[in-house]
Amino acid sequence: MTDEEILRALYDETLVGNGPRVLELTHAGLDQGMTPETMLFDALIPSLEEVGARFERGDFFVPEMLVAGRAMAGALDLLRPLLAETGAQTVGTFLMSTVKGDVHDIGKNLVNIMLEGAGFHVIDLGVQVSPEKMIAGVLEHKPDIVGFSAFLTTTMPMFKANINALQKAGLRESVIVMVGGAPVTQEYADAVGADGYAADASTAVRRAKELLARKRTAVGV
Repeated sequence: MTDEEILRALYDETLVGNGPRVLELTHAGLDQGMTPETMLFDALIPSLEEVGARFERGDFFVPEMLVAGRAMAGALDLLRPLLAETGAQTVGTFLMSTVKGDVHDIGKNLVNIMLEGAGFHVIDLGVQVSPEKMIAGVLEHKPDIVGFSAFLTTTMPMFKANINALQKAGLRESVIVMVGGAPVTQEYADAVGADGYAADASTAVRRAKELLARKRTAVGV
């Protein structure tokens, strides 16, 4: 296959969530000297962006997003160390967690995959993450964006607890805070003082990019 044929096939197979074929094509591309960046930015990311666009139009649903995301995740596992070696620039660093008291992570994991697919470096602290553990993660990884996920209405107040912890630690101004989860609304996000909210993984990626671009413009980066 030519480079162009591999890129086209990578795009198409990611779109339909054919994980084994995506991995096979990624290996084939590397074997014939294609760069990780070329496969990522010319095929994999555009394909996942199309998945997100179809989801927003109502042509795709969560299962289609999940299989496409997993197919992309397999290729990313292979490409990530190679990208690190070449010093490829990431869009930004995103520290993600499900709040204390909540063990749901399917939605969070899908957002993680979509963010990685869009070029973010994602650090996932997991589920049941206390404000103390989240603060330790911020200090260690110095993320651009911190994301809090909650599936249960009873754990949503942890958003405010986490934001209060950031303020107390003197870190609130240094990070963008995004929140999400099934019961969360824009109104609730505004009420707890979050910078951004997204109802689904596709919107989360777009919103994260918007908020990061706005912040960098404001500080002149």
